[in-house]
Amino acid sequence: MREICAQDVTAAVARLCIEANLHLGADVLAALQHACDTEPSPTGRAVLAQILENARVAPADGLPLCQDTGLTVVFCELGQGARVTGGDLGRAIAEGVRRGYREGNLRQSVVERPFSARANTGDNTPPVIHYAIVPGDRLRLIVAPKGGGSENMSALCMLTPAAGREGVIGAVVDCVDRAGANPCPPVIVGVGIGGSAEYAGLLAKRALLRPVGQPSPDAETAALEAEILARVNDLGIGPAGLGGLWTALAVHVETYPCHIASLPVAVNLQCHSARHKEAVL
Repeated sequence: MREICAQDVTAAVARLCIEANLHLGADVLAALQHACDTEPSPTGRAVLAQILENARVAPADGLPLCQDTGLTVVFCELGQGARVTGGDLGRAIAEGVRRGYREGNLRQSVVERPFSARANTGDNTPPVIHYAIVPGDRLRLIVAPKGGGSENMSALCMLTPAAGREGVIGAVVDCVDRAGANPCPPVIVGVGIGGSAEYAGLLAKRALLRPVGQPSPDAETAALEAEILARVNDLGIGPAGLGGLWTALAVHVETYPCHIASLPVAVNLQCHSARHKEAVL
């Protein structure tokens, strides 16, 4: 049994919190540059150019990409042949978030008692942690800060099986249409289809971790992604909601088998500041 020290988990999470908030991935930058090069709207091109400039300035000056440094979502994949020693895994992750947001001078955006007092916890904890037990003896950590503006525009649709493929497309396009400028387009659209209500939502969020624009390995799902993307960009919302071609940079769909009477469809919208970083211990 391979041992992983809890202190190493904390250090990794702290580093990932800072890196995720300062550095966009190469895939996101490439997608934004392609959008800027092909956007027919002068206003849309100007917005995309500013987004790209912001992505250049942020790491150079040690500043967050966005003032909303997000609710910290952590995907934690623990190998069956590994165990964490010297502390509790969840507490080690939370301490990493606490340390990273303090050392990185990142905004604390988490409040207690969401329906009443809403007092700020002061350290951006607790994080939302999704655990998975996987083969191997490594620990994979993906830190994905999620801003409130895009998260607020997410949706769950419990369709009937009769809605079929066209019903799925309509539900996703309608979600983006209703969101308008609120999620800071151009967005990445994560879609979870199947499973149950809660699992579809997790699928939609996991879909956002795929390299931007990388199609599903399943041909039928990839075709669905392409059609939804075309329909979304036909809405004309455009960069920053000011009109143009690029309302969405990509649509990523993940699926799972479901009950014979159900067709769950979850949509998780990600703003253009698509931030996530990972480490393997």
